[in-house]
Amino acid sequence: MQREEKQLEASLDALLSQVADLKNSLGSFIYKLENEYDRLTWPSVLDSFALLSGQLNTLNKVLKHEKTPLFRNQVIIPLVLSPDRDEDLMRQTEGRVPVFSHEVVPDHLRTKPDPEVEEQEKQLTTDAARIGTDAAQKQIQSLNKMCSNLLEKISKEERESESGGLRPNKQTFNPTDTNALVAAVAFGKGLSNWRPSGSSGPGQPGQPGAGTILAGTSGLQQVQMAGAPSQQQPMLSGVQMAPAGQPGKMPSGIKTNIKSASMHPYQR
Repeated sequence: MQREEKQLEASLDALLSQVADLKNSLGSFIYKLENEYDRLTWPSVLDSFALLSGQLNTLNKVLKHEKTPLFRNQVIIPLVLSPDRDEDLMRQTEGRVPVFSHEVVPDHLRTKPDPEVEEQEKQLTTDAARIGTDAAQKQIQSLNKMCSNLLEKISKEERESESGGLRPNKQTFNPTDTNALVAAVAFGKGLSNWRPSGSSGPGQPGQPGAGTILAGTSGLQQVQMAGAPSQQQPMLSGVQMAPAGQPGKMPSGIKTNIKSASMHPYQR
């Protein structure tokens, strides 16, 4: 008899220790939810749930241990009921139960759920028994599919958010093209001297040259530009015409008509 009592006391001590740890974890988690909800993150919530789940599993292992007696065979009977305040009871219950009276005994020594909870549990059991095996399997598959889709979406959003924080801003320009444009504008790099066939330089036909500028000059006669480089160039108003072979000058073989003063357009 003494051996069974010692074994019961040891099992109760282990059980109380596990319940105390579980109570502390629950208190910490509730405190976070009530006071730190603004900075509470989902990984922290998952860690709290994992801690509570591990402690519950440990508690179940203690209850199912071979050396743990069956507590269901133990009966607790209140010996004294009093409406007066009990300090020892307050200390043992951490201030939750001030008195041990007829009002609190049915709640604290209850071995079955509340009648309302028990009725709801019976209703759920009856509804579950009405569903056939095939229908239940279809509902399970549908629920698993919904959970899988939801988890996939959450994982995708987490990956996108993580990659978005590490992804640099997309460039809106091509550095190679920008460098080539700057080099062309500043240094003329990559530009060619090719001109369209219809364009003409100064002194060439199609643009106002020496003939147009010198038109209407008084006292000048018609002058023919010689093609030979050794031919003496005419003097126009004291300015000698440059040789035809030089770049940017009037080419050889071009006749320039210089009107006399009698043909001046402004003469009356």
